[in-house]
Amino acid sequence: MQPIQYQTDLTPYNTFGLRAQAQAFIALEHADELRDIVRLPEFDRDTVLWLGGGSNILLMQDYAGLVVHMENKGIREIARLDGLVYIEAQAGEIWHDFVLHTVALGLNGLENLSLIPGTVGASPVQNIGAYGVEAKDVIHSVRCFDLDTETFVELSNADCRFAYRESLFKQEGKGRYVIVSVVFALKERFEPNLGYGDLAAAVTERSAGRTPTAKDVSDAVCAIRNSKLPNPNVLGNVGSFFKNPVVSAEKAASLLQQHPDMPRYPQPDGSVKLAAGWLIDQCRLKGFQIGGAAVHDRQALVLVNKNNASSDDVWKLAQHVCNTVFTRFQVELHAEPNWLPASFSL
Repeated sequence: MQPIQYQTDLTPYNTFGLRAQAQAFIALEHADELRDIVRLPEFDRDTVLWLGGGSNILLMQDYAGLVVHMENKGIREIARLDGLVYIEAQAGEIWHDFVLHTVALGLNGLENLSLIPGTVGASPVQNIGAYGVEAKDVIHSVRCFDLDTETFVELSNADCRFAYRESLFKQEGKGRYVIVSVVFALKERFEPNLGYGDLAAAVTERSAGRTPTAKDVSDAVCAIRNSKLPNPNVLGNVGSFFKNPVVSAEKAASLLQQHPDMPRYPQPDGSVKLAAGWLIDQCRLKGFQIGGAAVHDRQALVLVNKNNASSDDVWKLAQHVCNTVFTRFQVELHAEPNWLPASFSL
């Protein structure tokens, strides 16, 4: 086990690049180290921060507790059965690297989720999704360390209670389960999912008349994301800052009367998902800036650290965007990233 560090700079560990320090910090390289970490004097279950890629957090102040950085690595095939390949990835694996690894192996199912920042361990928590695919569609099970019993447990897909950007790990399981690895059920046979946005056209252009492959889809997704989204290594951000709001069918119909070109995505329960980026764009907020934080000038769904933004800049900007959209459309927006501490959330 690595030694504990004190007063550690967390700026490199959060993709928005907010300045903060951890009172105590330790890197976890192997899942079995958890049994020792929970016995450290610095460990407090109620305050510990389990940190992956830092792409879904906003550090609003110094962290007055222990930060455990998940750095456990490893990918292995578990089984092949009925056209599915079960492959396990450790929580500390970089998500995009893992996606590319599966595509290179000829496995299918993750290609639409290419270039999403973060780690494998974070994928079930947020139930990450893009271009018509969500993590829940391909997750078979999640291996966790249960802090209640201090034992390792396997949670099935159903156990994880996935919903849109939601899971057990954000609700009643929050603070109990530490994700150490995830098992994915991927297909040997390629079945493209191209029904979202401009993905189909991009894949058709890339495949140039031949039958498209998972790599074609992955490459197209990467090209689209790179054209719209800033690289967090160049311009700090947490990807999509706001969830796409879900409204009633009646509310969607009312909005459509005023805005016939409004993107909308009917849901199985009769509700309608709206495009948060479109709503923000209609409010002419692209490029709007408060202090060092700004709405990205090409993608309204993304807030960026344009010039050494403070946590206060980010909070005020997010609040302004939410208030402006609500005033215009009477639709509430909610942030995707986790505010730390939570008292700052909108």
